[in-house]
Amino acid sequence: MPYFYNGAEVFVYPSLYEGFGLPPLEAMQCGTPVVTSDVSSIPEIVGDACLLANPYSVDSIADYIMKLLSDADEWHRYSLMGAEKAKEYSWQKTAAETFEIYKKCIESS
Repeated sequence: MPYFYNGAEVFVYPSLYEGFGLPPLEAMQCGTPVVTSDVSSIPEIVGDACLLANPYSVDSIADYIMKLLSDADEWHRYSLMGAEKAKEYSWQKTAAETFEIYKKCIESS
């Protein structure tokens, strides 16, 4: 997938519902600016490192795509912010935190 994310000018993910929202993080990790939904868990995951659009509004999504494609400074800013935000998430960190939770549960029983 990194090949495709790296080849894209913008990653658009207008999901209506997400439990976590891994694809936007994958694109962000590659430095690809993201336009995604302002609903469900996505805003909590991506913070202000992406452009958050109403997934029911084609105009909202299109406006954000055009904003990134027509303004190199904005494109670069969201590329850098996204890559930095994506560093907060890793499978190693997830595994370590999960291990610590299990360890505390075992120790307290």
